[in-house]
Amino acid sequence: MGLAGRCLSGCYGGRGGARRRCGAALRRAGSAAGPPRALSSSFCAVLAMGPGLAPRSPLPALYAALLLLLLLLPPPPAMGAGERRRLACTTCRGIVDRFNQGLADTAKKNFGGGNTAWEEKTLSKYESSEIRLVEITENLCDSSNFECNNMVEEHEEHIEKWWFKLKKKYPDLFKWFCIETLEVCCPPGTYGPDCLACRGGSERPCHGNGHCDGDGTRGGDGTCSCNKEYTGEFCLDCSNGYYSSLRNDTHSVCTACHTACKTCTGSSNKDCQDCKEGWIKNEEAACVDLDECASSPCKDEQYCLNTDGSFSCKACDASCVGCTGEGSDKCKTCASGYAKEDEKCTDIDECNLSEKVCTKENEDCVNTPGSYKCVCSEGFEDKDGTCVQTVKTGEEVETETTEPSHTEHEDL
Repeated sequence: MGLAGRCLSGCYGGRGGARRRCGAALRRAGSAAGPPRALSSSFCAVLAMGPGLAPRSPLPALYAALLLLLLLLPPPPAMGAGERRRLACTTCRGIVDRFNQGLADTAKKNFGGGNTAWEEKTLSKYESSEIRLVEITENLCDSSNFECNNMVEEHEEHIEKWWFKLKKKYPDLFKWFCIETLEVCCPPGTYGPDCLACRGGSERPCHGNGHCDGDGTRGGDGTCSCNKEYTGEFCLDCSNGYYSSLRNDTHSVCTACHTACKTCTGSSNKDCQDCKEGWIKNEEAACVDLDECASSPCKDEQYCLNTDGSFSCKACDASCVGCTGEGSDKCKTCASGYAKEDEKCTDIDECNLSEKVCTKENEDCVNTPGSYKCVCSEGFEDKDGTCVQTVKTGEEVETETTEPSHTEHEDL
């Protein structure tokens, strides 16, 4: 039977999950030919429409061309075995999570026929009915999720078996379905094809101080990726900048050193084994801040600001030529256009000096910080360095010279 034929057969012969089964048939057939895995089941549903429902020409030809194009596309990059195992577990876990959500969403529902007592007597209880199972399984996967749809399609019988026969005996669906039946996941604290215990033991992988590679899946190698405070194969040792505040055979607690310490044995700056950069040991063997500003590391027009373990160079005030700190009161020398007044470099108002600074005719002085500028007076404009009277336009002249008209009225 051809691809479309299998699709039609699945759709018309299916029960409840027609579109999903139909989509899965196309995806499985397409996967063997190497197309992308995300062939949509909704596209299959279009092919599966009956003659009376199918789109009329030219749409069928368009859909066929689209399907052919999808089948000819190159396959996605191949995954390694370990990555496939992790993905399988993630997929199964997602299915179980959606199934449990479906149980919650349908917990207070019934058959919806109006006569619940008769329905439950005749059709059995909705709580354990096939109708409820179909409602839940229809929402287990998004239509574009190939791995999810494929897993549900392949193992639908297991889900039905658990629902009708094993639910009470094995109430934990994830454990029964993903770990024990499909064997795509492992119990927490174990990893790999044989579900071996992670380093540090399955009860507290990596001694609770890191993450076990492959934890809970059939992938990974069980190695520990330690939290930033810890290091070592089992995440029991302390990283630089941390010291051991508790250590026994099963537990290790690493606490941050003092800010001044690179390595340490305790919490104070006297417990430093090595000082961080920007810190230095004093006569009491304690790491204290190194005052980098003592060596004048900044440029001439900057001042040095010391900070714990470091320093920064800040620009001097505009009124200064060289400075020792922030503000006009920290100037070594006042800049041109400023003068010392009350221990501060303040702006000189050149426009109020006894000697006039703007000497040209029709020119005004405007004071600026540290300087001044000469501008033409109002009604004048600069022409080649000379302030000349602004020439008024014809309209302006006419407006000024035209006298208002007066209308004479004869006495009545």
